[in-house]
Amino acid sequence: MKKIIYIFLSIFAIGMMNAQTKKNKQMKKKILFVVTSHDTKGDTGEKTGYYLGEVAHPWDVLHEAGYEIDFVSPKGGTPPVDGFDLKDPVNKKFWENKEYKNKIDQSLTPSQVMPENYAAIYYAGGHGAMWDFADNTELASIASKIYENGGIIAGVCHGPAGLVNIKLNNGKYLVDSKKINAFTNEEEAEVKLTNVVPFLLEDQLKERGAQFEKSKPWQNHVVNDQRVITGQNPQSAKSVGEAIVKELKK
Repeated sequence: MKKIIYIFLSIFAIGMMNAQTKKNKQMKKKILFVVTSHDTKGDTGEKTGYYLGEVAHPWDVLHEAGYEIDFVSPKGGTPPVDGFDLKDPVNKKFWENKEYKNKIDQSLTPSQVMPENYAAIYYAGGHGAMWDFADNTELASIASKIYENGGIIAGVCHGPAGLVNIKLNNGKYLVDSKKINAFTNEEEAEVKLTNVVPFLLEDQLKERGAQFEKSKPWQNHVVNDQRVITGQNPQSAKSVGEAIVKELKK
């Protein structure tokens, strides 16, 4: 009888160890945030960069959920920042977190990123993204590999500019036939940058076959379709983070 109990306990212990090992492996997977390196709105002379709230709010949700986050930008190093509002307590929390402030100020270059280390990639917005996300083939390749490995691709506001040229192994655009959300033509018109940005994000996504969804300007709108999570504007940033967490737990 003692022998049977010993065998049972041994099997149980091995099962627990395997489960813990699997859990540890899963927890090692990180989230990759993509931020722009571009700092000027066309020929206007107006400065831009990544929008602070679109980094800070999803970061807060994911960080609190226990995920580690890395940052990458097209040029690496310290990216330019826009929407610098430290009256927002979440923005302030991020900006004063020494670990993550250091991480974003020393963002990786695409060549330094190992896609297999990430469970999700998130493209933060800010108008700068319109100039250096869409045509960056290295970032597109990273995102494609993460997605093909079963990971998540996400973006908010102008961040989905990084999605327009991502192609999958089947040769199709990532957004083709998927429900997608991003900064709308109406919102671009309201900020008077329709004729400044290199392309209209809503139109470009539609050209790639996306089933574009939207709400009225400045409303929180997030859509998740086949592990592609997209939000319409800065008001949607926190909800995109929450949608990523929910998808990761599936």
